[in-house]
Amino acid sequence: MRTKATELVGIDLPIFAFSHCRDVAAAVTNAGGMGVLGAVAHSPEQLAVDLDWIEAEVKGKPYGVDLLVPEKYAGAEEGGLTPTQLADLLPEEHKVFVDEILARYDVPPMPEGLEVRRGVGGMRIDPKSMAPLLDVCFDHRPRLVASALGPPPPHFVERAHRHDIPVAALAGNVEHARRHADAGADMIVAQGTEAGGHTGLVATMVLVPEVVDAVGPLPVLAAGGIARGRQLAAGLALGADGVWCGSVWLTTEEAETPPSVKDKFLAAGSSDTVRSRSMTGKPARMLRTAWTDEWESSEGPGPLPMPMQPILVAPALQRVARVADTAGSGGQQLVTYFVGQVVGAMNTVKPTRRVVLEMVEEFIDAVERLDTLVQSD
Repeated sequence: MRTKATELVGIDLPIFAFSHCRDVAAAVTNAGGMGVLGAVAHSPEQLAVDLDWIEAEVKGKPYGVDLLVPEKYAGAEEGGLTPTQLADLLPEEHKVFVDEILARYDVPPMPEGLEVRRGVGGMRIDPKSMAPLLDVCFDHRPRLVASALGPPPPHFVERAHRHDIPVAALAGNVEHARRHADAGADMIVAQGTEAGGHTGLVATMVLVPEVVDAVGPLPVLAAGGIARGRQLAAGLALGADGVWCGSVWLTTEEAETPPSVKDKFLAAGSSDTVRSRSMTGKPARMLRTAWTDEWESSEGPGPLPMPMQPILVAPALQRVARVADTAGSGGQQLVTYFVGQVVGAMNTVKPTRRVVLEMVEEFIDAVERLDTLVQSD
């Protein structure tokens, strides 16, 4: 399959797979698509280890790296605050609210001596933490780098282009897509509201054609609600040059999704997700649980902006995760993770390569079916 997107990065299949798991990223690349490692939760040392491992596994085939390089963030006017400085800005009422949630669900404290990670899953989203990750990334050989929050900053685009690496940027509406294009992005990911993680309000079916018309001839990837070959065919029919998938890999054999979360995904329906600011401070689609319900309560103080919300809730979510595998526990009720509405179709565990092959097989069937609908003279 040849599209502007596959030609830009040198792959055979127009399937771009976002995953925090290096095994998934390598498996998709080796299956003919492009695995894109979500690296925001990595330390610089771990990122170097994982990129070395991926490069050894894919043997020169193209892979990508996704980082959160926000245009706006708390402390921006001071050039970026340290995590300790940001923690000092946390309002007391928010800290009390989090403590009350944990007490209400009987979540035990962390054992003494265990490290508490900063940010959700160790997320690094302030410039001072992001800079070392960028250094590691550009010391390796990715074929694509992606900026997942806002227009890619000039320093990011310039550095990527110096290394001859295309830049992708995710957009939830057509205005964002235009801003990304003006900022120098080489490919736009039009991400509909069905998607997991940070997402806007416009549905994929509406968003993709708008973005294609607005930023052409830049290649566009369709994202949000895409996990099967029929959805791949639909994305291309809407004018996209490929698809960007994330949620579908969370229940694969290779995925590092915690068992407590994976079990919830396998049992969930497509209506069991919600856009919530409760984990990152920005609207992100995730599985609806007691955690998201608590933050929607009118009695609560409401989430803080990024990156303060992740700093606020990280220790609490780490405590939740420790006990989430205990049946009937408060941790099991609270635990959640980012996932899109396609979670309703994620009801079996499969190898990543099989997911890719099934997408391609169903895509071919869908195209052949469409061919039968066209009457020739």
